[in-house]
Amino acid sequence: MRSIIPLILSLSIGCVPKKDYEALQAELAASQGTVAERDATVAERDQKILSLEDALAAAQAESARLQGVIGEKEGALTSLRGEQAALLKDRSRLKSSVEEMQAALNELARRKAAADARVAEYKDLLARFKSLIDSGKLTVSIVNGRMVVQMATDILFESGKADLSAEGKVAVAEVAAVLASIPDRRYQVEGHTDDVPIQTSRFPSNWDLAAARSIGVTQAMVEAGLAPNRLSAASFSQYQPVAGNDSKEGKASNRRIEIVVVPDLSQLPGFDELNALND
Repeated sequence: MRSIIPLILSLSIGCVPKKDYEALQAELAASQGTVAERDATVAERDQKILSLEDALAAAQAESARLQGVIGEKEGALTSLRGEQAALLKDRSRLKSSVEEMQAALNELARRKAAADARVAEYKDLLARFKSLIDSGKLTVSIVNGRMVVQMATDILFESGKADLSAEGKVAVAEVAAVLASIPDRRYQVEGHTDDVPIQTSRFPSNWDLAAARSIGVTQAMVEAGLAPNRLSAASFSQYQPVAGNDSKEGKASNRRIEIVVVPDLSQLPGFDELNALND
């Protein structure tokens, strides 16, 4: 546009009046000013476009950065949630462990208290029978976890017989008096023999002899005042010796009456669980 207008003017200047020429010059100047203004506006807008594009690029870059930050935070949040879940699980497991340990400690304390009570009861039994022990009429011991009062049959019965001697009746009455003074306990009177067989019309075997002797002692204890519902009788014949039967002394030891303090099963571990099975 700028190059065409001067050419036209130069070609036609010779035939254009001065007045018209000046008007054209003014119009040309005005046109050139307008073009310059438009060029400036375009340049300004181009600059704004560039600035906006730069700003957009920066915003997009910031958005990408923020997306990365968000991704990192989301990853960290997921990790923290996993750690929190693990901690809650560990806390629950630890709580269970603590409860189990406390239950175990309570059970140990209960068993220790029961054991202490049994030891105290055994010491009390020894103290109650001290005079009879000192006189040699009986012994007190723990056999297979049971407290046992042991009396030699040689001071209770004649050989091969089941009728208590006078001395035997006195000894059994003394024992019964002591046992009667112990509350809430039951007793089993057990008869034992040596391995010398017996075969009479009254006692066809050692089973019968041992049974008759244990029953005789039981009856004598009832007569001495011990409640019958606290007593039972049993025969073991020759089959639970405490010594060898190859000597006179061993045979004498095996001929015996044992009065067993029947354990209180309610004090044994697992009693409540076993008892619940009957419900």
